[in-house]
Amino acid sequence: MAQPTASGARRPIVMIPARLASTRLPNKPLADIHGAPMIVHVWRRAMEADVGPVVVAAAEAEIIDVVVAAGGRAVLTDPAHASGSDRIHEALQQVDPDGVHDVVVNVQGDLPTLAPSVVRAALEPMVDAAVDIATLAAEIRTDYERAASQVVKAVAGFAPGQTIARALYFSRTQVPTGEGALYHHIGLYAYRRAALQRFVALPPGVLEQREKLEQLRALEAGMRIDVRLVDTVPLGVDTPDDLEEARRRLAP
Repeated sequence: MAQPTASGARRPIVMIPARLASTRLPNKPLADIHGAPMIVHVWRRAMEADVGPVVVAAAEAEIIDVVVAAGGRAVLTDPAHASGSDRIHEALQQVDPDGVHDVVVNVQGDLPTLAPSVVRAALEPMVDAAVDIATLAAEIRTDYERAASQVVKAVAGFAPGQTIARALYFSRTQVPTGEGALYHHIGLYAYRRAALQRFVALPPGVLEQREKLEQLRALEAGMRIDVRLVDTVPLGVDTPDDLEEARRRLAP
């Protein structure tokens, strides 16, 4: 039997959900960044994290083709999945039916500049066996981020010098009130395998539907989410301007 790693997980696996349907940036995973599709850049960053095998969970064959051509592994999943967590759950059954991997890291497919260290950081809360799901956040530094509803706030009681704390809530509003830091939630998750299985089987939660935040489903069901602080928020590519910024950052 494999021994536990420093993360507390015996055998993590990284899964990257990807689909071509995007209202603001159609065919986003295939967008060219210096000669390689964006999904290939994300796969490379995940490989560089070196925490376990990396598999792209694709909704379309075109995504599989470019990942395989780059030397990666990808599997086809139902294009009708409502979320990335549903997509990686299906893919996990395909690539690991025997349950070898006990922790699943869900890396969004639109993070081409993601630092590999951030992927590793998401596994750190798993040292505590009571943690079902781990995720990331960074301290908010600007008034714009504080006020923006698209910037999801992670509510966790970080004491001075503390980098891991239990998530109490997530919201699009400025919470908590009073003096102190607010934290920008980063939508990268590490699930215990059993927690992922439970999560995708749950019905949508009341607060989840109100805030339009999937992670509240887990909290409403009594699951434990811990948050690891990191220094910066990775660039998520959602618009043509974001794509140009990614190209600038990844310029040779």
